[in-house]
Amino acid sequence: MEAMPESEVLTVGPLEVRPAEDLALAHGRPLVLSVREHAVLVGLARRADRIVSREELYSLAWRRDLRPGDRSVDVYVHRLRSKLEAALPGWQLIHTHVGFGYRLSAERSHGFHTDATAR
Repeated sequence: MEAMPESEVLTVGPLEVRPAEDLALAHGRPLVLSVREHAVLVGLARRADRIVSREELYSLAWRRDLRPGDRSVDVYVHRLRSKLEAALPGWQLIHTHVGFGYRLSAERSHGFHTDATAR
């Protein structure tokens, strides 16, 4: 396992993750995450803008190998995505790459009902 500095701050758009403090901030406001959700977020944030396989993400968050048929990663990514979307409307942060894995990258949402499209 790689050693990370205690002051490590991972920034992805309006999201800030501080692994040593078990803290994630959305526009400076703390997010309420479970231990596992935080571990998944840290795994994605340390590899921001890169696709992380389900197997690698499981290994990072659970610290063991993914068993065949286990959908834990998908469940926690779904929960995390919901919390991020609620805390950061107008932003899409977790992107699914079917058959490959997940990617954390800050992109503005292109929804039809945003303030920008109403103008």
